[in-house]
Amino acid sequence: MENIFSKDSDIELVDIENSIKSSYLDYSMSVIIGRALPDARDGLKPVHRRILYAMQNDEAKSRTDFVKSARIVGAVIGRYHPHGDIAVYDALVRMAQDFSMRYPSITGQGNFGSIDGDSAAAMRYTEAKMSKLSHELLKDIDKDTVDFVPNYDGSESEPDVLPSRVPNLLLNGSSGIAVGMATNIPPHSLNELIDGLLYLLDSKDASLEEIMQFIKGPDFPTGGIIYGKKGIIEAYRTGRGRVKVRAKTHIEKKTNKDVIVIDELPYQTNKARLIEQIAELVKEKQIEGISEVRDESNKR
Repeated sequence: MENIFSKDSDIELVDIENSIKSSYLDYSMSVIIGRALPDARDGLKPVHRRILYAMQNDEAKSRTDFVKSARIVGAVIGRYHPHGDIAVYDALVRMAQDFSMRYPSITGQGNFGSIDGDSAAAMRYTEAKMSKLSHELLKDIDKDTVDFVPNYDGSESEPDVLPSRVPNLLLNGSSGIAVGMATNIPPHSLNELIDGLLYLLDSKDASLEEIMQFIKGPDFPTGGIIYGKKGIIEAYRTGRGRVKVRAKTHIEKKTNKDVIVIDELPYQTNKARLIEQIAELVKEKQIEGISEVRDESNKR
């Protein structure tokens, strides 16, 4: 029998520990760059960037007119993003939800889900087009403003990053979990960001305290009240911080009782699940004095 480990063999002997380290590092970088974390320059992950670029190039003019979401998803996975259609559609849906995005980059038509956790309708039923924000993200892309790289099969090219005439990373925030690292950046007010950036252009050595005179803190799409500034300051100064967001409420006087009306919910809170949890606490008598829990809001 031939000795496959002989000196004349084409098989290369490697140290398994070094091989595992190298392979894991390659995998980690692939996840970080290719899927999980946003690019600081345009605030987008690859799937979001490819969706917008596909809509910009769509012959059906989804940049200005509503077209079937299925058509957009097909263009994305066929030309730029060789992954499952469900994953791409889920990303598209979130980009159109005004309770998920402070400034949606896609305008949706049809059932795109709700704050109660309801799923969006199938992609063959919904329609989408680019929002005003996404036009600013892509503006001047045809004027050699960014580098282009080959797509997954080398048949055409796609932008490495979008020109992004707006500070999208801070504007809409982003979250992602990669290998060994994660990010969770909250959204901010466009007006506050513009004021802060204009001040920074005139005062390049401005301190954090000076900038925070204009950018007060995160601005969530569902509202809510942030309690305390310590977590915000820590996050801005070090990149790591935690804020506590509570619902915004007011009291209405009714006959023989007071009604607590919740006007705004903390970001990413499932309204239907919140009502269930309150009802469970009342049933278990952990909360007393509540006679009824009722949802009088719409699905948005």
